[in-house]
Amino acid sequence: MMYAMHKPRYAALLFAVFCSLAGLAPAAHAYLDPSTGSMILSAIVGLFATIGLAVKTYWYKLKNLIMRRPPARPPGPAGEPAPPAGQQSGQQSGQPSRLS
Repeated sequence: MMYAMHKPRYAALLFAVFCSLAGLAPAAHAYLDPSTGSMILSAIVGLFATIGLAVKTYWYKLKNLIMRRPPARPPGPAGEPAPPAGQQSGQQSGQPSRLS
């Protein structure tokens, strides 16, 4: 059984390892100006926006795949519900056609 690392001796050991590794890091002779930081931040925001849009776009397809339901039929002209398969709007249902 695994134990959580919230015991004080593990925390002290982890802190000591972190401090020793941070002290041994070589100097990086580089300069990141503010515009570079803004560019990195905007790339991260753009990545999250792209992921969000992809999830939104495919959400209903994924949901229908999981629920194993057929996708909803697109509405007919002027926002009316689509007629049942094999029927055209206004025919065979006793309603007059709106096109005439």
